[in-house]
Parts: sequence; C-alpha cells; structure tokens
Amino acid sequence: MIYFWAGIITLPLTALLSITGVGAAFILIPVFIALGVELHESMAVALLLNSLSMISASFRYAKKKLILWRIGIPLVITSIIGAPIGARFSYSVNNELLRICFIGFLLFAAGMMFFYRSARHQKGEVTSLSLKATLLSGASGLVIGFIGGLLGVGGGNIILPILIALGIEPKEAVATTAFIVIFSSLSGFISHLEFGNLDMLFVAVTAGASVAGAVIGSWLMTDKLNPNMIKKILAVILIAVAVKMLISII
Repeated sequence: MIYFWAGIITLPLTALLSITGVGAAFILIPVFIALGVELHESMAVALLLNSLSMISASFRYAKKKLILWRIGIPLVITSIIGAPIGARFSYSVNNELLRICFIGFLLFAAGMMFFYRSARHQKGEVTSLSLKATLLSGASGLVIGFIGGLLGVGGGNIILPILIALGIEPKEAVATTAFIVIFSSLSGFISHLEFGNLDMLFVAVTAGASVAGAVIGSWLMTDKLNPNMIKKILAVILIAVAVKMLISII
C-alpha cells in the first residue's frame, strides 16, 4: 500500500509545486516520512524526483523562452559544488535539528513570497543581467547548493525568492529556478545515494507520478496562471508544510 499512496500523493503535489518551479522535494520529504520511509532515504528520493520533474517542466519553459540562461548557468555550476557538501554534512547533524532548520527555512521563504517586492519590481523595471549580477548569482549558488543538500530540498525554495527579490518577472524566475533545480537536486541525490540503498519500486512509482505531475504543473504555469497567483500559491504551501512539521515535533 505504501507504493500506491506514494504515487497517488506525489502526482498532485508535484503538479502544484511545478507551478512555482521549486520542485516538490520539500513537501514530499515529510509525506514520505509519514508513510514510514527513513529520513535520509526520503531526502534522496525527493531530490531525484525534483530533478526528473524539473527536467520535464524545463522543456516547456525553454520552448516558451522563459529561462534566463545568464543567471541560471552560473548558479547551476556553483550549486552542483555546494549540494554534495551539504548532503554529506547532513549525516553529522541531529535529525531533530535538521527538521527545525527546515521549518525555519520554509517560514522565511513564505515571508519572502508574501511580503517582499524589490524596488525594481515596484517600478516595473526589468532586471539587468549585468556581469556583476552574473558573478553574484554564481557566488550565491554555493550557499544555495549547500543548504539544498543539507535539507534535501534542491534549493529551489531559496533560489526563487532571491530571483524575485532581484526584480525578475515571476514567470521567468520560476522557469530559471526549475532549470537550476535539475542539477542541484541531482547532485544532492548522488551524494545521499552513497550512504544507503533505495527501494527501486518505490522510486519507479513516485518517479512516474512526478513526471506526469510536472507536465501538468508547467502547463498551468505558462498558460493559465498570473505571476501574483504563483507567488501566493507557493507561500501558502510553504506555511502549511511548516505548520505540519512543527506539530509533529511538538
């Protein structure tokens, strides 16, 4: 039954989170844990699903010319370096502490989605992809990759608020985040894989559901939803997951 419920839950959650480009890892981790999957195995599988779903979504985003390559590629390179370091470090940190850090991270990201608008965005200006912005995005990728690998979330929840804070239009921010998450998630997954075996049937079932969900979610994002709605959806989801995890700890 665990495989059935994992597939049933993964598909709609991935569809919903593909709308925001961050991947569903951060919400699938507590779901998998509730189904009886060990914490670090949950992280590994969730990171793999992040990568697979964002590959599917990114094909559509690239076709729509929404991905900002000059911002995305430096972040990809440096987040790949940071993710394995964070993943390895997670094995020396108490699980309870990891959960608390995860909750704090979710609430911070939700606050960014609800309340923060950059000066550029308020004035309707377009973000300039200067050399300075490119170098800054590359440097921040190390931190994003480390935190993503540490918490098993792929880093999308960190990347998206940063891009929106820079004044990037939400749909472009979502698409660029999705592209980056492919690589940061895959790097983190490989690092977690070194520390244990995975249930391949569980992986196969959830992977199929994840790819299907990503196709649906990316279509909704590009063709059906406006930018402000995308931000609000993400913020509500982040808060709901944080509250659930907090209740489980208490």
